[in-house]
Amino acid sequence: MTTLILLRHGRSSANVAGVLAGRTPGVELDEKGREQAEKVVERLAGVPISEIVCSPMLRCEQTVAPLAKDRGLTPVIEDDLAEVDYGSWTGGELKNLSKEPLWKVVQAHPSAAVFPDGEGLAGMQARAVAAVRRHDVRIAAEHGPRAVWLACSHGDVIKAVLADALASHLDNFQRIMVDTCSISVIHYTETRPFVERVNDPGGDVAGLIPPKPKRRRKPAARSSDAVVGGATGA
Repeated sequence: MTTLILLRHGRSSANVAGVLAGRTPGVELDEKGREQAEKVVERLAGVPISEIVCSPMLRCEQTVAPLAKDRGLTPVIEDDLAEVDYGSWTGGELKNLSKEPLWKVVQAHPSAAVFPDGEGLAGMQARAVAAVRRHDVRIAAEHGPRAVWLACSHGDVIKAVLADALASHLDNFQRIMVDTCSISVIHYTETRPFVERVNDPGGDVAGLIPPKPKRRRKPAARSSDAVVGGATGA
């Protein structure tokens, strides 16, 4: 139906400090993160983005701000794309949290991980995937089946959405890497998604520009069929 660009927020002060920021208010991008956010504008210059959907965390809002200004778009704030509620782990140093018994569960069996006084990773995946699917249907209806839209969120959230799109169990999501300000791309169709990119920090994005539609009364929906033998790369 549409093309979704998943953008992780730029580097934050918490990333540099080795702190699990979670939903701590006021966590901002550092200088490097702001530079990354500015480069997103240039990188996606030729891609027609219909809408920007954003986590309510400040670091995500700061990341999409230059792009939104450049395109004249107002980001849609989506609470279900917010960072994981890490509960009492929020604000903890990763070097100390890695010594907790729960850490091994998060690494090896994340679908069973529930953070003390917070949420479980399975619950996070359910609400994030539901949000993406909900916006995808809405945007397709409002902007057409070949619309391109961008969602800015957080590392674990994006990894969970990608795992779902890959039909991979959540217990495998730690095998997916999502760096700051990287993009991952999913094409959604009526029956299944296709994952085009994962953790792309700066590759060419010309392939994300939808082809000009042939003369029809309405644009055709993207096919749900995979290419037998593999795509040509055209």
